[in-house]
Amino acid sequence: MILDINNHRHLIAGLCVILYLILCSWVAYRERSRRRQAAKAAAAFNQTQEGPPPWLVAYASQTGNAEQIAWQTANALHAGGIPTQIRSLAQLQASDLQHTQRALFIVSTYGEGDPPDNATTFARKVMEHSLPLKQLHYSVLALGDREYTNFCGFGRTLDSWLHAQGAQCLFPRIDVSNSDSAALEKWRHQLTQLAGTGTTIDWQSPSFETWLLVARRHMNPGSAGHPVFHIELQPQGEQALPSWQAGDLVQILAPTDRERAREYSIASIPSDGRVHLLVRQERHRDGSLGVASGWLTDQAPLNAAIELKIRAHNNFRLETNADRPMILIGNGTGLAGLRAHLKARIAQGLRQNWLIFGERNAATDAFYQGELESWRTQHQLRIDWVFSRDQPTRRYVQDQLRNSAETVREWISNGAAIYVCGSLEGMAGGVHSALTEILGNHGLEQLIETGRYRRDVY
Repeated sequence: MILDINNHRHLIAGLCVILYLILCSWVAYRERSRRRQAAKAAAAFNQTQEGPPPWLVAYASQTGNAEQIAWQTANALHAGGIPTQIRSLAQLQASDLQHTQRALFIVSTYGEGDPPDNATTFARKVMEHSLPLKQLHYSVLALGDREYTNFCGFGRTLDSWLHAQGAQCLFPRIDVSNSDSAALEKWRHQLTQLAGTGTTIDWQSPSFETWLLVARRHMNPGSAGHPVFHIELQPQGEQALPSWQAGDLVQILAPTDRERAREYSIASIPSDGRVHLLVRQERHRDGSLGVASGWLTDQAPLNAAIELKIRAHNNFRLETNADRPMILIGNGTGLAGLRAHLKARIAQGLRQNWLIFGERNAATDAFYQGELESWRTQHQLRIDWVFSRDQPTRRYVQDQLRNSAETVREWISNGAAIYVCGSLEGMAGGVHSALTEILGNHGLEQLIETGRYRRDVY
């Protein structure tokens, strides 16, 4: 009887393994299909044809907004019968611009006026030099955030540089703050005129859907910092769980501010069955809570309806780095995006994962400690906890990087990729400086050019 029970257990275990392998194969097949479709779509635009020279639609994107608008722009021109090529600035050489007569640039700004990561090489190799472009007619759509001092800084710099090279403006630069609908409508109107369609082009993105807030857990009671909450959301009713990839984002509309969506990194993968978020509760100087964070962490009751949509974040997905060793660096709620990557990689049996995570105090701010330590115990994760206020001298993740410089170089020489998620102010710049010291300017630039250094910072 005992033997039969053991055999039965072994059979169940074997079936579970088979089902898991089938699931992994299906996910891998779906990702390969998505990449083939994306390549096919790009090829359809970029193939050389007889007739008038194609328009260039070029983008520089940190979180994916500029890339999405670039594809919508290319589709709009294509619908009007205008041959079009779409490229990232990372793919453009000086000679490409010199052989282009019409170009539309859709570019975002990183931090205080810097180019996005996928445009740093273009800015250094092309924009730091003079280049005769009298044949070029262009316009720029600059994406940014008015809360930053150098609003749309890279878009403005690109526009000024193009003008200084003799390029002629098709219509004045359009600056967009936080996906402002009125500014984007100006861009669409201009495209309508260029394409000669006579009607406004409909390029609506997927609509928001109703989800339910089904779980909320305070992650740092007693912390010296603002409260942080683990949030779980699932579709309402019979609505199917949509697909997403590690690195993707959600956009959420708070009831009191339906015009402006807030974005959060997804901290889970589809096999978890729910969207997980890690949200810090913001509080203003007058004591009032942040609009979206206050709604999610305090004001919305459990099972409240949440208007949400998932947005692909191609620049922070695993993509071609899926099988590489991975160094994940972050602080605070940036752990959300890194956790999703760890879940995805561990589910695929990938064990070369190194997390360097920083917060204030070990006693209160070690988010997901049980889960992370369990992965460490199972030799699926190397983790360095860095708590800035547990010793007299402040210590941050960039300090841990410098202390581990030799190991960082060893991982990079073995093909590792680096993903950074968390605070733009302080952490991101500090990590970048530390990596420059460890790998050298040329070494870090190579990682950027090959997509092995990616950042999702805010």
